[in-house]
Amino acid sequence: MITVFGSINMDLVATAKRLPKPGETVTGESFSTAAGGKGANQALAARRAGASVKMAGATGDDTFSAPALALLHDAGTDLSLVKTVATPTGTAVILIGEGGENMISVIPAANGEVSEADAARTVSEMSAGDILMLQFEIPAPAIEAALKAAKTKRITTVINTAPLTKDAPRIARLADILIANETEFELLIGKNGLSTSEREDELKALHAETGQTLIVTLGADGVIAMRNGKVFRAAGLKIEPVDTVGAGDTFCGYLAASLDQGLDFEKALKRAAVAGSLACTRAGAQPSIPNARDVDAQV
Repeated sequence: MITVFGSINMDLVATAKRLPKPGETVTGESFSTAAGGKGANQALAARRAGASVKMAGATGDDTFSAPALALLHDAGTDLSLVKTVATPTGTAVILIGEGGENMISVIPAANGEVSEADAARTVSEMSAGDILMLQFEIPAPAIEAALKAAKTKRITTVINTAPLTKDAPRIARLADILIANETEFELLIGKNGLSTSEREDELKALHAETGQTLIVTLGADGVIAMRNGKVFRAAGLKIEPVDTVGAGDTFCGYLAASLDQGLDFEKALKRAAVAGSLACTRAGAQPSIPNARDVDAQV
């Protein structure tokens, strides 16, 4: 069983020929809404990958709540740990430009009401050997409480460092598996502009220090990881990206599901990289998440 303790949003998505510069207005081409939130995205990805999944988080008592949970519900995700609060459901305002580049502003709202008590309740329903997935779109005290509680029950913890908050470098060290993109990794270690060889050296150094499984996603260049003292690499697919929103979450969900299903780490990494690539070929965070049959046909 995989439990995702994290954010649930409605995404408000606009497309334009290019992203505006600061202070500039550009004419958009389309607008749509889609369920999102890094937690919900990763939960749906794990579910579509074939895992049993429980979502824990919060939505508001408003018109966004039902559509924000609709795809999770339709996929058969257990939503019993999603609470309803008086604060509105979280939203993300997303602008997508040419080539799938994007700008995102996230308004936490109900996600900001997730508490340490919710963390305790979530972990209390889990068992040794389960996987707990987290991100940084809910309050840091809740994330930290969940990681510490999970450790006492021998639950495997996976943390995605997006968005990289001021608390992330400290809290992320509590997880068994850490997933970051290349920008987040540089911010995590406090070094910028790393070359390929420098990134690998830094990855090895951090792994030697923490003992964690460390994974850095590299966009079109695939992924590099360190686990049990060994370097792993996996390539995605050669694609023409339509929308990169949700690709990282798809990677995370597929990786967790693949490990939960018993795949060895190298195969799980490859499957997740392929899934992340396929997610870039469709618009929207959750609508773009591929099903297992489509991913496995490309692995």
